[in-house]
Amino acid sequence: MTPSEIEAFLVQSLVDRQLSGGEKSTLSDWLASAVKTDQHRGVLRHQVFAAARAASASLDTAQLVDWLEDTLKVVAPVATPATSTDVAPTEVFFSPGESCWQQIAHRFSTSRRTVDVCVFTITDDRITRTILDARRRGLAIRILTDNDKAFDLGSDVPRLREAGIPVKVDETPFHMHHKFAIFDGVRLLNGSYNWTRSAAEQNEENIVDTGNPLQVAAFVKEFQRLWSSL
Repeated sequence: MTPSEIEAFLVQSLVDRQLSGGEKSTLSDWLASAVKTDQHRGVLRHQVFAAARAASASLDTAQLVDWLEDTLKVVAPVATPATSTDVAPTEVFFSPGESCWQQIAHRFSTSRRTVDVCVFTITDDRITRTILDARRRGLAIRILTDNDKAFDLGSDVPRLREAGIPVKVDETPFHMHHKFAIFDGVRLLNGSYNWTRSAAEQNEENIVDTGNPLQVAAFVKEFQRLWSSL
């Protein structure tokens, strides 16, 4: 199924306010045959929440929660905790293209507790929606960004702050030019990639996604240093 066909399938499954046995089987079979990476599964998970959000005006809360629970059991089953020998491997993504922003969205969609973001500029609404979805799910999110970019035309930083996400900006005459994020304290995204449409559509950029404990710990320490200093 294409992304638009998946969207139509999810909307149709909400018509009778439940994910039927046949629909579960169809979705499960499609996942097994077509969804090969955690990134694709994360994008699908985002589609599930988008469908639920669109239907929220016509469904009561209990019905919506039941549908979400049944659907996510198929789309994003709970994995067993990782051990020191089965940490997901390091992955590398490049732009122009969809892979960088989709990997960022995937990490927000699959994180469970915390996300610390340290990024020069945030203007891509697709990424902002995944941040806000994560906030609504109860994740503790903190954002560090540059003062010269935080209030640019098109910046999503004011919107994120209005949603209750703690935001700090660098007030020095220099730039807070980092582009990294730490997920649940165990996964790091880092690279040249700013969270902007131009980075996705025009620029030659990169993201490295790693669970290397030494690298993660170094960036956790740097985020804490910056957060405390601002």
